[in-house]
Amino acid sequence: MPPRTTPTGRQQRLGAELRKMREQAGLTPLGAGRELGADRTRISNTEAGRLGMSEERIRTFAQIYACPDKKYVDALVAMAEDRGKGWWEEYRGALSPSALDLAEMEYNASSLTVLQFAYIPGLLQTEEYARSLFMNTVPPLASIEVERRVSHRMQRKCVMQRNPATSCTFVIHESALRMLHAGTDGQRRQLDRLIEVSSQEGVAIRVITFAAGSFPGANTSATYAAGAVSKLDTVQIDTAHGSLFLDAESHLENYRSILGYAKRTSLPPKESRDFIRSIANQL
Repeated sequence: MPPRTTPTGRQQRLGAELRKMREQAGLTPLGAGRELGADRTRISNTEAGRLGMSEERIRTFAQIYACPDKKYVDALVAMAEDRGKGWWEEYRGALSPSALDLAEMEYNASSLTVLQFAYIPGLLQTEEYARSLFMNTVPPLASIEVERRVSHRMQRKCVMQRNPATSCTFVIHESALRMLHAGTDGQRRQLDRLIEVSSQEGVAIRVITFAAGSFPGANTSATYAAGAVSKLDTVQIDTAHGSLFLDAESHLENYRSILGYAKRTSLPPKESRDFIRSIANQL
């Protein structure tokens, strides 16, 4: 089978983990190829996510690389075996690969922690609010492109609607609650939606007020997706050109600290719900 030309983020992550495993074993691609009976090109294509992987192949890699972490190897096998076509595939070719990778990351996460400053998190947005954001881009999007992005964003909510739902914590700055992206009435309806969702099992919404002041990472908006094991956690950051996905241990540790500070700075869920209601009543 020829190598994939456009591997998904999940396929790339599997390859990247095999590369990390090889490097920790102190092997070069050439040396790994010799041990595995493969040429250097095949090793490179595997680590780039361009080749499919079977359970047997992954366990062979793990054995050759002397990886002692059975739970980690089992999680990699599960990643390789998950070849189903997720709902996001209907948007392939219509939306950016990073938008699809974000949906796949959320869908496969064991839990999600989201920190947002200027916007309501995508998983909590009403159609009205999301549409107002997509109608305010540079360059402007055609109407059909706006609706396609709104539809994709609404379908991402399935992680909170399935049974069991993904555990989600949202830390939202007061600025996002007060910015009228969808106008006064639209923002009030958006805040009412937050109040409604905040009582849902498995969902925690916490607010950082202006009065809380600054804290480390106060300029950061990110989604932290927990994997089956901590080594497979991922951080997603929004940029002007799409999503950026980080998985280096140093990045993960930094964002764990940032999110820890944000949670400690925020109001507890019940007080946050009351605070959101007070802002809604002011509109």
